[in-house]
Amino acid sequence: MNKLTFITSVLLIALAGTSCGQRKYKSPAGYDLNNPIKYNMPPELLEISGIAFNNGNAGTIYAEQDEEGKLFYFRPGDKLPKYTKFGKRGDYEDVAILNNYAVLLRSDGSFYTFPISDIKARDAAHVKEFKKLLPAGEYEGLHAAGGKLYALCKICKGVDHNKQCKGYILNLSTDGELSQSSDFVIDVKKIAAITGSKKLKFHPSALAKNPLNGLWYILSSVNKLLVVTDGNWNVQQAYPINPNLFLQPEGLAFDSQGNLYISNEGNKATPGNVLLFEYKR
Repeated sequence: MNKLTFITSVLLIALAGTSCGQRKYKSPAGYDLNNPIKYNMPPELLEISGIAFNNGNAGTIYAEQDEEGKLFYFRPGDKLPKYTKFGKRGDYEDVAILNNYAVLLRSDGSFYTFPISDIKARDAAHVKEFKKLLPAGEYEGLHAAGGKLYALCKICKGVDHNKQCKGYILNLSTDGELSQSSDFVIDVKKIAAITGSKKLKFHPSALAKNPLNGLWYILSSVNKLLVVTDGNWNVQQAYPINPNLFLQPEGLAFDSQGNLYISNEGNKATPGNVLLFEYKR
């Protein structure tokens, strides 16, 4: 093999590796977004969307899928998840557990709450509904942290998503009542600058606060990005994620040990899944 042929062969191998999804993607400190532990979901959770833990307890994952008013719960690796029905069919996007209550977010900014003790019944008995509690828009991300609930708008009316992304902070009372308390803004221009994009419309699908460092991790399925901000929502970093691994990432959660979980909706050829990225010190 002459020198030219050898160089050509090396280049072709490198290109083939990249085309087959073998490119290594950069990851936040402590994680390797290229090497997850994968938990495939059963058909009931083909369209798994949001996921959450109760006080970071990794023994049970709470999840909902975006068509039926059911909250599923299962141990990682379970083949037959159980569920509690809390509402009629609708476009449900995320779930959070706070103060012994399950809180479900519908895409139109409506919420449902019920005591987590209802989870063992096939139908939740103490459901409260809060219709369109947030401004007009499409919402996908919800997370509980520090005694508050945080919701992110994917597409908000009157908001230029080339410039900013808006979020809302809510209070949850001891009897499951919800109220909006304040809001926050994420600078999309900063995300665009970090990623080298001249213009970027940022449409987040999930968010969670890392219990180890207090940083916010914000996931966008549309943009195939994982954005990290500080506790005051100042953008620190943005990581492109592998579309071959993250088919349709819609859910994000941390357990108490700082392990990162990302859920993906499936399709006709691929089951939905939950990907676990273990924290490495």
